[in-house]
Order: sequence, then structure tokens, then C-alpha cells
Amino acid sequence: MLKIRDIDESQAPLLDHIIELRARLIRSFLALGAAFCVCLYFVEPIMTFLVHPLKAAGQDRLIYTKLYEAFFVELKVALFAAFFISFPIIANQLWAFVAPGLYAREKRAFLPFLIATPILFTSGAALAYYVVMPTAFHWLLGFGGLHGGVHTEALPGIDNYLSVVMQFILVFGICFLLPVLLLLLARAGIVTRRQLSGARRYVIVLIVAVAALLTPPDVMSQLLLAVPMLLLFEGTLAFMWFGERRAAREASRTAASTDLTAPPA
Repeated sequence: MLKIRDIDESQAPLLDHIIELRARLIRSFLALGAAFCVCLYFVEPIMTFLVHPLKAAGQDRLIYTKLYEAFFVELKVALFAAFFISFPIIANQLWAFVAPGLYAREKRAFLPFLIATPILFTSGAALAYYVVMPTAFHWLLGFGGLHGGVHTEALPGIDNYLSVVMQFILVFGICFLLPVLLLLLARAGIVTRRQLSGARRYVIVLIVAVAALLTPPDVMSQLLLAVPMLLLFEGTLAFMWFGERRAAREASRTAASTDLTAPPA
């Protein structure tokens, strides 16, 4: 018969996990807050960095129509930059909370994903900043001029522009994590390479739809997101194929060594 003391003892580990989770979350929020204060102090250089793609496209003027708009934009930019600065600490706290529940083999299996995630995210963000945004802004600003005898000129608002820039960086960074997602699903046994290869046409349609949904409504931006995602998808399938071949070779060598060391009947 279950006793009250047994119930209390079974609840103790759960309570310990909740206390540890709270401590990890507090440390993460403290890191985010400290990074936010630093970024707010250096908000001008950060905004100069984010405005550079627009200046490279030939536009050097931003406006705001509300008295408090510029102030809140600085807060938004500082929080955006603070998240990137504090993310390694947040990820470390998350890993420190999850890692004790994993076996050594599982930790080694997760290590490549932990390394690949920041590299792929940074690659996507860099593509958005150095290639996609200058190209898209230059193309969009080209619509200014005389239209029906009326001179039109782009006067983007500071809040609208910086929101678009942050959206570009986040969207491209997250979408570049597609290989990590697919490999994790394959490692968990949810999907296989054959299933993904067979569903290629549906994946292409899904990628194009995601690119159209997450980027501004211009064909250039959509193509500059969809094409790299398609290449990453095909590269992931190739990586899975090489992994399957290596696993098959190791399995055949293990079987051969087992046959050689087996005693004769």
C-alpha cells in the first residue's frame, strides 16, 4: 500500500527540478537584462549597423511621425541586440538543465547539433544583412521617381524600417536551421531519408510558401530565402545518405569481425 511518506519522497525530485529550473531562468533573465543595459548604452552604433543596408541602397533618411516613436525604437533595438548577446548564456543554462538527464552517448549525439545551430543561424543572418537586404532595398527604392506626372520619394519610418530589418535577420537565421531540424527528426526516428526524398515536391512547395509568408511581398526577397533553403534541404539529404553508407560499412565490418572471432561449431 502506498504511504504518504513514499508520495513525499517521489515529489522531492520533481520539486528539486522545479527549483533548479527557476534558478536557470533567473540567471537567463539576469543575463538578458545586463545585456540590454549595455546595448541601450551603445544603441547608436547598433542602429548605425542596422541602417547600413538602407544607406548602401542609396537612402540616408528615416523619419518618425510620433514624438515617442524614436525612443521606443531604441528600446526595441537594444532588446533585439541583447537577445543575441545573451543567447550563449541562455543556451548554456538550458543545456545545463537538460544534460544531467542524458546518457554520455546522447550527449555526444547532441554535440554536433549544438555546434551547428549558431553557425547556421549566423550564416542565415549574414546572408540577410549583406546580400538580401541591400538587394531588396535597392530594388524597392527604384520605384521612386515620376509617376503620372507626380514625383514620388520613399520616406521610410524608423520603426517600420528597423522592424523589417530585424524580421529579415530572424527569419533567415531561423530558416537556416532547417538541417538541424531534419537531422533531429531523423535521429529520433520520426522521418527517414527515403521519406524526405519521396516528399521532395511537397517540401519545395512548403519552402516556397514559407518564403512568401515570412518575407516582404517582393519576388527578390522570396527567392533569396527559398533558394538557400532548397539547397540546405538537398544538402541534408546528401549528408544523411553519406551517414547511412558509413553506418552500413561499420555494421558490415562488425559482422565480419564477429564471424572471425566466433569459435568453430
